[in-house]
Amino acid sequence: MSTLKDRLTTDMRNALKARDELTTSTLRLALAAVGTAEVAGKVKRELSDDEVLAVLTKEAKKRRESAVAFADAGRTEQAAKETAEGEVLERYLPKQLGDAELADLVSQALAEGGFTGKAQMGPAMKSAQAAVAGRAEGGRVAAEVRRQLGA
Repeated sequence: MSTLKDRLTTDMRNALKARDELTTSTLRLALAAVGTAEVAGKVKRELSDDEVLAVLTKEAKKRRESAVAFADAGRTEQAAKETAEGEVLERYLPKQLGDAELADLVSQALAEGGFTGKAQMGPAMKSAQAAVAGRAEGGRVAAEVRRQLGA
């Protein structure tokens, strides 16, 4: 098992013993998502820490989007629950980059790759995503790449 998955399992068990219902249910859902990802495809396999991190990032994004949708629909109690679950998942994600740090990393990646125009958006995004390494959401990275390429 990967170390991040072990940590999730251990933390879930500790939350269960402490009768922390929010953390327990959130980590159960996260571990279920990891398990689903492990059996996706033709052969069951163990996920690496990076792959587990990608699953957790996806789950946290779902919680943020759901919280906004519930808030827009006037369901504040459900929105608060989704936000709280998102905060539990954030504990396991790397610290997100600030706007200035993101701009610096993207400009370095664009300079190293020699990307100059909006026609090179695809390869530029690939390079920028590799430089950022999951420390910022794809939408933020794409917006910064577009801004710097003048697209």
